[in-house]
Amino acid sequence: MNRSERHLGLVTETIEAVNSTLDLDELFELIAAKVAKALEADACFVYLYDEMADELVLKASVGSRVDELTRVPKLRPGEGITGAAAATRAPIMIPRAAHLDPRFKHFPNLHEEQYQSILAVPILAKERLEGALNVRTVAPRGYDDGEIDLLMAIAGQVAQAIENAKLYDHAQRRVAELEALARISEAVSESLYLEESLEAIVKTTMSAVAATGAAVVLEDGRTAWPEGRPGTHMERLPLRWKGRHLGELVCERDTAFTDEERTLLTSIAHHAAVALVHGRAVLRGVLAQEIHHRVKNNLQTVASMLRLQARSTDVDPRRALEDSVNRILAIAAVHEVLTERREDDVELGELIERLRRMIVQGLGAGKRVEASLEPVSLAGGRATALALVFSELLQNALEHGGGDVVIELTGGDGGAVLAISDNGPGVGTAKPGTGLSIVQALVRDELKGTLTLGGEGGLRAEVAFPL
Repeated sequence: MNRSERHLGLVTETIEAVNSTLDLDELFELIAAKVAKALEADACFVYLYDEMADELVLKASVGSRVDELTRVPKLRPGEGITGAAAATRAPIMIPRAAHLDPRFKHFPNLHEEQYQSILAVPILAKERLEGALNVRTVAPRGYDDGEIDLLMAIAGQVAQAIENAKLYDHAQRRVAELEALARISEAVSESLYLEESLEAIVKTTMSAVAATGAAVVLEDGRTAWPEGRPGTHMERLPLRWKGRHLGELVCERDTAFTDEERTLLTSIAHHAAVALVHGRAVLRGVLAQEIHHRVKNNLQTVASMLRLQARSTDVDPRRALEDSVNRILAIAAVHEVLTERREDDVELGELIERLRRMIVQGLGAGKRVEASLEPVSLAGGRATALALVFSELLQNALEHGGGDVVIELTGGDGGAVLAISDNGPGVGTAKPGTGLSIVQALVRDELKGTLTLGGEGGLRAEVAFPL
């Protein structure tokens, strides 16, 4: 086959290769092999331009392999003979002793000193640098204008392939970005729980930009759903809603973020702000519903106790009113603890101590009241019942017992025991009344426990109930 036929075959095969794959590594290997064969060169090197790093990175070579376990050769435009061709946007041909040229750059792992000649051309797409390639021969050799034009034409085809691959990669990234935003929108709109929405946002963020770590930092400094590990590069995107700063989306990885990735992270941050506003609105609605439910139940409890007292034939109106006030204050104490702790469970030791101080202040003149309280938690609804039970029993001990009163709260094995003891006349003189009826009903129906009255040298009222 003569030279013209080889050159025509190279152009045809290059066009076929360009149209056959969007994988640049595969394409560069094909081009390097075909160019070296058609131009009867001993080696061919193909470089891709990394615009962010401003470097030409070796992507394929024929005739000279890069040593294993060494760094990939890289050139800056203007550095080395091939870099000079890239910087000047023009071919450079040196027929002999190319390694003695002052522009030559030595790479120990390429062994280019064996080559005498070089023909280097830039890979250009409408004057925009996309890479560079060169052919080398061991023996001295010059290249005529036809061969230089041929290599420039091949470089033009490679540039088009790089453009196509970039467009495809950009389209794939846009699809991935839209899918990520769709997943976040779905999580925000479907989940009733803020924590679930934030978890989905953080995990999707890491996947979308290949981050090593991400988190949502709220305006009060709390970090929600931290995932992964820190990286050397960080982006902090503000979460804003109608001019209000809600926090930040923090994303980290070991490589720098591109402008496109920052744009995507900005969109994700907007979704995160929506999730916070939406989740908090839902939470406020749930809390309001729960509060209304508890208030309704507590008012019904007060109403039931008032009816019970109203049915009694032996009632002192003033005393009945005072008892009702104390019961309402006991319920208020439960709500106060719930509000301060911002949790669904009540710490019974804290609740009982508050009630003890309140009741002793009103009824405990001249009494000595001691308390031994272990840490025990109980759900808010049942804590209301226990507060009423404790108030009734402590009032009874202060009014009818002796001068010493001991309060004990212990927990263990899935249950708890509340005991109030006094050194008064004891159970034999205890007169069943409305208060005791209320206590028995609350222990049985609300606490699912048992009430025991006994003791020696006084009265001990003991309430055992499951937690």
